[in-house]
Amino acid sequence: MTETKTRTRPAAVTLTPNAEARVAALMAAAPEGAIGVKLSTPRRGCSGLAYSVDYVTSEERFDEKIETPGGVFYIDGASVLYLIGSVMDWVEDDFAAGFVFENPNAKGACGCGESFTV
Repeated sequence: MTETKTRTRPAAVTLTPNAEARVAALMAAAPEGAIGVKLSTPRRGCSGLAYSVDYVTSEERFDEKIETPGGVFYIDGASVLYLIGSVMDWVEDDFAAGFVFENPNAKGACGCGESFTV
């Protein structure tokens, strides 16, 4: 009988150290019952899809689960194909703070940067 070797597949999204630190900060202040933070791509905005990051209270069957030093980060199962190879960062400046995405699957984005198309 031959042994079947399994390899660990890379996560669909890579979190920068700043993004991991922000997940840790979010989890430190999470509402009761939150088990992690979840990234999804709901249909909205002028280009079709938007990035949404929210607390999650239950693990869904097809969600991708990424363990980070500060807590669990989930990717919505229906959104994984739109996000493969993406890098998620947390950026702060004098006027704004937020998650920023470098997504190789995005073929275009709206002028305000709130939504994208694949």
